[in-house]
Amino acid sequence: MAHRHYHEELKGRMLFSFALNIVITLAEVIGGILSGSLALLSDSLHNFSDSMSILASYLAIKIGEREKNEKYTFGYKRAEILVAFVNSAVLVGVALFLLVEAYRRFKNPEPIDGPLMLGVALIGLLANLVSVLLLHEHAHESMNVRSAYLHLLSDTLSSVAVVVGGVAIIWWSILWIDPLITVLISLYIFKEGYAILKESIEVLMEAAPDLDLEEIKREIESIPGIRNAHHFHVWRIGEKEIHFECHVEVDDMPISEAQKFIDEIEEKLKRFGITHVTVQLEAGRCEDKNTICGEKSD
Repeated sequence: MAHRHYHEELKGRMLFSFALNIVITLAEVIGGILSGSLALLSDSLHNFSDSMSILASYLAIKIGEREKNEKYTFGYKRAEILVAFVNSAVLVGVALFLLVEAYRRFKNPEPIDGPLMLGVALIGLLANLVSVLLLHEHAHESMNVRSAYLHLLSDTLSSVAVVVGGVAIIWWSILWIDPLITVLISLYIFKEGYAILKESIEVLMEAAPDLDLEEIKREIESIPGIRNAHHFHVWRIGEKEIHFECHVEVDDMPISEAQKFIDEIEEKLKRFGITHVTVQLEAGRCEDKNTICGEKSD
């Protein structure tokens, strides 16, 4: 019940953050157009992607709560990974678009209404801080929530940069600081977005998580009675659900005796964070004894 309450609290906070970011987006679009600030418009675009990110993350959590069935025997947890992939891809795309726009503005500077830019940026900064604080304690729960949180955190930092730019324009009339801030924001967005994009692709492509397979092989083969462990497959269903399967060679014996090997392997693999183990026991069946099936021997 406590976990369910915690989950409901997260979803409530996400909906509130979504509504708040939609309001910020509208304010910054209007403020950016009226003031002529590209940095403010870039921040509004980033804020809009924040809103869509939070909404998508919320929907992914709702979908992920569905029970497993005959069609989706692993459940719907990977919906959150799909959303993390889309969110991060959007972040990377937004960053590249803003870099192009900043280059154009460097070549053709335009007059900027500093006070209006500063006022709207301060409102955006305050609202972003509220959203970041709402999701901070949940940021490490999943890749999905983390991607939404990083959207908000990066936008908070970009709002700080826009505020600094507004002050510089008012006091010293430095117009080139507007596209410069846009470049800095874009590079940060690209860096954070790429990291999540890379990880989400690895999960969707069923890449093995960061595990030492040779160490796992040694652990399994250290069990008395096991001759060889080979043909490993490791993948993630969701961010924290790691599945492992392998072939294990033993002497010919009754199933009742062989079960102890499976139990001991499962126990040993817990320390690697593996949550689901499938072991195929065999007696002299495979000629290929490599850790990865088809891998070239040294």
